[in-house]
Amino acid sequence: MEEIKQPALKLRGDVAEAMKRIGVAGLHEKKVELDIEIAAPSFWNDQNHAREVVKEQAKLEKRTQPWLKLQQELDDLIDLIELDDNSMRAELGESLAELTRQFGTLKEELKFSAPYDDNDAILSIHAGAGGADAQDWAGMLLRMYARFAEGQGWQVVTVDESAGEEGGIKSVTLEISGSFAYGKLKGEHGVHRLVRLSPFNAESRETSFAKVEVMPKIDTPEAVQIDEKDLKIDVYRSGGHGGQSVNTTDSAVRVTHLPTNIVVAIQNERSQLQNKETAMTILRSRLAQLQLEQHAERVSELKGPNEQAAWGNQIRSYVLHPYKQVKDLRTEYVSSDPDAVLGGELEPFVAAYLEYTLGK
Repeated sequence: MEEIKQPALKLRGDVAEAMKRIGVAGLHEKKVELDIEIAAPSFWNDQNHAREVVKEQAKLEKRTQPWLKLQQELDDLIDLIELDDNSMRAELGESLAELTRQFGTLKEELKFSAPYDDNDAILSIHAGAGGADAQDWAGMLLRMYARFAEGQGWQVVTVDESAGEEGGIKSVTLEISGSFAYGKLKGEHGVHRLVRLSPFNAESRETSFAKVEVMPKIDTPEAVQIDEKDLKIDVYRSGGHGGQSVNTTDSAVRVTHLPTNIVVAIQNERSQLQNKETAMTILRSRLAQLQLEQHAERVSELKGPNEQAAWGNQIRSYVLHPYKQVKDLRTEYVSSDPDAVLGGELEPFVAAYLEYTLGK
């Protein structure tokens, strides 16, 4: 049995180390606390809070249960191996092979052990200079990310959108909810460059830019502490298309974080209170992203983002003419099928970026 026992013991050690890196024990402890909260008779009195708690509980359950199950099955297997019953040798060997395979699948999660990797994401797209071509390009990126999210089984909600004059978009902000949404999308943060024959002027080869911002969604105030005196909050009348209340009430909200000069403006058919809550969620998310970029421990240490430098932060080039190629300028990963990439096939770029960050 020694030829089965030693690999099983090694596998148990590898699983324990992986669980420690991911923080399974702490996540499970938090999940148990939520179980107790949900069981309380008054839990559903505040339905908005209750829904958030149930969502968090389900996320923690999905994250921890496979690891805890694998750990328990390994312990049970090793107990059986200790019985030294040769009649079970083949069965135990098959069980060890299956548990090894399960560990290989779960190990992919180790790539998502950075802060906020398991959070939902807020993704914004901003058309660069270039008028209709740039706005059309921003619209193409919006379709690309919507299709990628659909393929991942994620939910996408449009928070704010500004349409282009001749089609496309000037800017859009999305909330993307799903397993490791931020961890998989964070590599899209930066400037995306398109080279093609202009659909607005067929004689002209046009280079267009769009900036993509990806932030971890931070919807709990305690996660990113913001001092109220650092905020300037303005309310104003919504503009654009909308329901009956739009353009008749001061429902739009603009929140400015004075130390960094980050501005978040939200306007739609919802109430002023809901718009403020959404704006604060996006502000916390932007500050969290800025903390990651500047390696700051506290919000008070942050400096304002350098918008000009950000526009120079080109990460990927999409060429449709005179040849076809998509190239990531950080990982050097290249695809010769831009149509597939723009159709949402981003998995190879996501995988290449994760390998790139692990090697840094």
